[in-house]
Amino acid sequence: MTRSLLFSLLATSALAPSAMAQTATGDNPAPAPAEGESRVIDFKADKLDYDSEAETVVASGNVRMMSEGNRVRADQVSWDRTTGRVIATGNVAATTAEGDTAYGDRVELTDTLRDAVVDNILLVLERGGRIAARSGSRTDGRTVLSHAVYSPCDVVNSDGCPTTPLWQVKAVEVVHDPSRHRIFYRDARMEILGVPLIWLPRMSHPDGSGASGSGLLVPDVRISRVNGVELSFPYYLSLSQSHDLTVTPHVYTEVLPALEVEYRRMTSMGPFKIGGIGTYGSRVPASELPLPGASERDLRGYVYGNGRFQFDPLWRMSFSGRVTTDDTFLRRYDISRDDRLRSFAEVERIGLESYLSIAGWAVQSLRTNDDQGQQPFALPAIDYRWQPSSPVAGGRLEVHANSLSLVRTDGQDTRRALASVQWDMRKYTPMGQVVTLTGFARGDVYQTEQSALTANALYRGEEGWQTRGIAAAAVDISWPLAGPALGGIQTLTPRIQFVGSPGTSNLSIPNEDSRAVDLEDSNLFALNRFPGYDRWEDGSRVTWGAEWSLNVPGFSVRSVVGQSYRLTDKPSLFPQGTGLTDRFSDFVGRTTFRWRDYVSIIHRFRLDKDNLALRRNEINATVGTRQTYVTVGYLRLDRNILLEDLGDREEIRLGARWRFARYWSVYGSTIVDLTSRREDPLTIADGFEPIRHRVGLAYEDECFEFGVTWRRDYVTTGDARRANTYLFRIALKNLGY
Repeated sequence: MTRSLLFSLLATSALAPSAMAQTATGDNPAPAPAEGESRVIDFKADKLDYDSEAETVVASGNVRMMSEGNRVRADQVSWDRTTGRVIATGNVAATTAEGDTAYGDRVELTDTLRDAVVDNILLVLERGGRIAARSGSRTDGRTVLSHAVYSPCDVVNSDGCPTTPLWQVKAVEVVHDPSRHRIFYRDARMEILGVPLIWLPRMSHPDGSGASGSGLLVPDVRISRVNGVELSFPYYLSLSQSHDLTVTPHVYTEVLPALEVEYRRMTSMGPFKIGGIGTYGSRVPASELPLPGASERDLRGYVYGNGRFQFDPLWRMSFSGRVTTDDTFLRRYDISRDDRLRSFAEVERIGLESYLSIAGWAVQSLRTNDDQGQQPFALPAIDYRWQPSSPVAGGRLEVHANSLSLVRTDGQDTRRALASVQWDMRKYTPMGQVVTLTGFARGDVYQTEQSALTANALYRGEEGWQTRGIAAAAVDISWPLAGPALGGIQTLTPRIQFVGSPGTSNLSIPNEDSRAVDLEDSNLFALNRFPGYDRWEDGSRVTWGAEWSLNVPGFSVRSVVGQSYRLTDKPSLFPQGTGLTDRFSDFVGRTTFRWRDYVSIIHRFRLDKDNLALRRNEINATVGTRQTYVTVGYLRLDRNILLEDLGDREEIRLGARWRFARYWSVYGSTIVDLTSRREDPLTIADGFEPIRHRVGLAYEDECFEFGVTWRRDYVTTGDARRANTYLFRIALKNLGY
């Protein structure tokens, strides 16, 4: 009958010098512990034999040993306390403190359990790579293997039968250095599906356990009508554990090469990165057709950067910058499809009761018909909010101040300062109604110059200094009613709101931030349904609506609908077609449907109050799992708004991925402009204009990744022409950086 024993054997300096631990080879004795120190080896076994005369300990049966984070598992372990040598036999697994595990038939270790000599070794790295060798030794954590094979690929199939790894590296000698996080090879050859492809006298790559070393990353291959064949060879340079540099040459067959550089750094206060890409080549202005003689040669490029720094628990700074040399560079070189680039810098102080933001921003427009001189620079943009934690007169108080200066190189300049105070008190009646009382007051000061340069007179305001006072009061009543239904809980919440605000001077104030107005479920009960500060909805109104929800295990549905009515007959400030022009507003609503993690559908709508015609119809749906799914996005705006920046449109976005085998999947997406003269009388589209679509095939397993993608762009802007693009990608996992 065996027993499970647990001992802690201490090798102290009181032992004879011969008891000092030696290296795995036994040639050079390791330094003895300092006086007063001890080395602890904890172990557990079914059976323990101790020979006091020979100073040997033999443990057998499910042996487990641990010392200083290093662990050994074996059928039998013998420990010579005189020499410090530990010999483990039978299903041996020796694991370092870093997590790498060596398997073998017989392992000879020192009593630190860190240094070892192994026959028929299999080394499993902490991040999944495997190295098999005839023999190996480990000294001070550094492993040297003789006649070894490295591969992160599975060596057995799903049925448990042996199989040839998809790829592997065979070498006369392999060295794993955890301190450098790299694996080194001497006299190596690469094999794919068992076929030797290339001989490499020397090579190395990261082991995946820490910061990667310098080296070549996975190249990219693209083929496009515009640039021809593109080869990119990113080279990663590890400067330290906190910062690195990636340099990527791009070589094309149809245009001159480009060079891309990205620098990243993690400081004691936070991360940041800066980068860019540049070339010398021809370009065609976005407003012109790519006809002979229309192009010009010049330096072209794109520079970007972003970061965030936390100075102390309260103060932080963030920034983001994006600038390009011309309107078509990003699309021509397949970097981005953005048509506006926003740059900003912001300093924030976030306290328990207050928030302060001091920021500046600028916009570079890449749209064909936009005048860059009309794009504003904001400096400074200051926002301050204070909410005392203690109630004021039984309610919550918020004090708000905002200041903004907008400057244009060829347009209207606007400066604004405002201060407001808002008080909200929420009470519950004995019958369960929720009553919220709101009081609001605000004072504004505006200064405007060169207002005549703004094309739309509705947005100009009056030249010079203008002041405005705003006040409002509101009562909001909701009544949540809940009960069981279909094995879950359903809730019905009717809601009504009364808002009153005296007449306000609006048209004398320039409109910079309140142009994109539209009635929807998110602003139906807002105190001001304009999206910014420059316009205020005055007068009296009543708004009503209801929200219904049902929640059962694995399934939920939620729906909200509402409408408003203006109590005064004063002409509305809202443009025609926004749903708020007449005294009765349009109906707006939203429905959300979810079933587990497989189905998510969100539908937003606006119905004309007179004939229930759909003025806004928006659907976003996702069906499936992470491996196989379909996404649909549809939007139709039929509002008949005459302002050019609020035009109607119709489009559909489709995307899908199908995982048809264990490692294989196909995917695709498309964007189609469905706008016709029914939505926009000025359009020349026929109601079906593809914008962009792509189709791809991907393979990914534990050690190999392959993908091919075909993309078609249908929009021509300058030298960024409609064309096909093919992208090829091959990656050997745990061999790249």
